Amino acid sequence: MPFMSVKFTLQKRVKLAQGLWMLYWLSVIVGILIFSVGIFFKIELRKRSELMDNNESHLVPNLLILMGMLACGANAFGGKVCHDSLDPMKFAKWKPMLKPYLLLCCGFNILLLLTALLCFLMQFAVYLTLSEGLKNSIKFYKDTDTPGRCFMKRTLDMTQIEFRCCGNNNFRDWFEVQWISNRYLDMSNDEVKEVLKTSHLSLLSRVLSNVEGKYLMDSVPFSCCNPGSPRPCIQHHLTNNSAHYDYDHRTEELNIWTRGCREALFSYYSSMMNSIGALFMLTLIIESVDMAGLKYLSTALETMADPENPECESEGWLLDKGVKETFAEMLAKLKTLGKKNQVEEGGDAQEAAT
Repeated sequence: MPFMSVKFTLQKRVKLAQGLWMLYWLSVIVGILIFSVGIFFKIELRKRSELMDNNESHLVPNLLILMGMLACGANAFGGKVCHDSLDPMKFAKWKPMLKPYLLLCCGFNILLLLTALLCFLMQFAVYLTLSEGLKNSIKFYKDTDTPGRCFMKRTLDMTQIEFRCCGNNNFRDWFEVQWISNRYLDMSNDEVKEVLKTSHLSLLSRVLSNVEGKYLMDSVPFSCCNPGSPRPCIQHHLTNNSAHYDYDHRTEELNIWTRGCREALFSYYSSMMNSIGALFMLTLIIESVDMAGLKYLSTALETMADPENPECESEGWLLDKGVKETFAEMLAKLKTLGKKNQVEEGGDAQEAAT
């Protein structure tokens, strides 16, 4: 007995076909949106690829672009079928393709679900690659003359300005690296010589965790400055209260951004990936409704008592049999395929032995 059967008149078939046609073209628009979001996401990742440790995070935008293209093609075909469904001559041309098309739609919906889950699960990988990439970016900030790192300074400065952040975890990350190039240090200056020769934990007011041979200071780049601060930006000697008038580094931190760039960038990318995952779940619902509607329409057209009389009633259903019977039949087919493969492998082995 068919599962969820419904009686259809001519008026109901026409309304179903028109509604499905509109829904399929809405799905095409959603497919274009997914494709566009994939392009945008890829561009956003490429803009800050220097701040990331690897290219694994590009798997999601590549899948978005692919799924957007597939959605446009599959739904445009479904819309054409619905448009021609009320013309018996035109529908006869599409009829043999409906079963393979519905199977392909099932596979497409599974891919949609997997891609949506991937958008949520890949966020941890993005967090790790940002953490390691930003750490290396800060380390290579001064290498403006090194091929492959020439634009690292510009990228990191623009990121800190745009996302209102400073450093990897916080602004103190800049205290642990030499971020000023030797090219711009006066090696004849006594102060520079003193800093370069300073050992661990000496001159704490000026140098934190210094290492011999590195120019480490309690300073940050200009891009860490908060333009909303009521006083001019203090970016040097941040931990030295006596170096500035009416200043206490323990309480006055409005001067620079205190949020780390890893947190800021991860928040930006994770919110984008969550939105994309939600879009895919919505697309999955629309695609499922499209599939169910097309199945009802095709069965309703096939069961017309008199195909030449469009006024006659017909019956449409979602499944040819009950849910249990359908699943049992699918499992039986899968087992049969498995046995056939085993027999073929055994036959090949016997032939090889002879």
